[in-house]
Amino acid sequence: MTDALRTYVLDTNVLMHDPAALFRFAEHQLFIPMIVLEELDASKKGVSEVARNARQASRFLDEIIGDADAAAITAGLPLESFANGGAPAAGSGGKLFLQTTPLKVANLGGIAASTPDNSILETGLALRAEGGFGKVILVSKDINLRIKARVLGMLAEDYYNDKVLDDIDLLYTGAQEMPADFWARCQNDVKCWKEDSGTYYSIPSGIVTPAIPNEFVYVANDEALELTVVREAEGKLVLRQVRDFRQPRNAVWGVAARNREQNFALNLLMDPEVDFVSLVGTAGTGKTLLALAAGLAQCMEQRRYREIIITRVTIPVGEDIGFLPGTEEEKMTPWMGALMDNLEVLSESDEGGEWGRGASNDLLQHRIKIRSLNFMRGRTFLNRYVIIDEAQNLTPKQMKTLITRAGPGTKLVCLGNVGQIDTPYLSETTSGLTFVVDRFKSWEHGGHVTLRRGERSRLADYASQYL
Repeated sequence: MTDALRTYVLDTNVLMHDPAALFRFAEHQLFIPMIVLEELDASKKGVSEVARNARQASRFLDEIIGDADAAAITAGLPLESFANGGAPAAGSGGKLFLQTTPLKVANLGGIAASTPDNSILETGLALRAEGGFGKVILVSKDINLRIKARVLGMLAEDYYNDKVLDDIDLLYTGAQEMPADFWARCQNDVKCWKEDSGTYYSIPSGIVTPAIPNEFVYVANDEALELTVVREAEGKLVLRQVRDFRQPRNAVWGVAARNREQNFALNLLMDPEVDFVSLVGTAGTGKTLLALAAGLAQCMEQRRYREIIITRVTIPVGEDIGFLPGTEEEKMTPWMGALMDNLEVLSESDEGGEWGRGASNDLLQHRIKIRSLNFMRGRTFLNRYVIIDEAQNLTPKQMKTLITRAGPGTKLVCLGNVGQIDTPYLSETTSGLTFVVDRFKSWEHGGHVTLRRGERSRLADYASQYL
């Protein structure tokens, strides 16, 4: 074996995070220490995502081993026929090695090898010392284990295959600023017409690059020029003038947009042709308020949807407060403080006095259902307006499970801040929110907006900027 060959030693947390990692290393070799199999066995019980992944990883390993005998396992099991989760992949000549004999090193640099992590590290060091495996690299989601490996002179990497983007700054924003000479670049090859109470423009292709469906195009300091991409065909790009929700006469459930991005967001939220909307922004940018106002307007006034369903991941900021009593909705209530705060704003009215406000609150809460993520599997939502709050804490697999619940006539809105991820082993580039923003950006019935400007209060804006 040559030095060009690489052998990756997989940590348990990689397989628990992505069981298909066994098929993600192309022509390179994989080595699974025995302690990894022990940890997978210890984690297989339960209904959590980790337990399901542990069971799936064990099933993959069982399928790869098949009827192989001890000699074949020692020589390495071919992965070519199992690449991409079972479909053969040309050029994938990697092998899987399972630890069959004890592997020890004389000196671990003073680190006691009594923990599973240290046992994996010792196995990797022993492989490197033994030779015949080329360049040995430890792959782990555990930062501390990678640090210890590097201290001892061993190569260590994070698991990168689940990254949606190389850098979060590359995330699609949903809006594109055009130069001040936008119309001059069109060289008088512009057509304008009215259709369905909207104003449409046709310009030459190539002026807006890339032309992504439902992406917003604007010129700075010119609120009159705010367009959205409709379609591109036959060398022409069709744009539509967006509706100005900054005007009080166009307010949605009493809420008017305060900046350009909020205006773009309301255009997506109120568009019946857009089935999926994602809003990303820091605290105070108005994500929840805008989504809830648009939902109430379309449920109560336009009768477009039957009800609003709101769900979110139940991850506490501080110490857990223990088990919560009551029904599913009552258990979810403490996690829905943001909903209640925004509902107070949306139900403010001087009509009818205190009794009128109380009746309005009861009516609105009757049309809003709070549901837990734990009971979403197998459900189908028909003509519902679904809001997924704190979506940055969902994995891509969980996000897929939720989005595939949508039935005919349902609109799904994902809200989140990729800078506030609380789920272990998730980062800005591997979050389910980042995943759906990137995957849905080219779909003609999906839209995204990144909200940048905080509108909560001057105190909150100052704190976000300087604390």
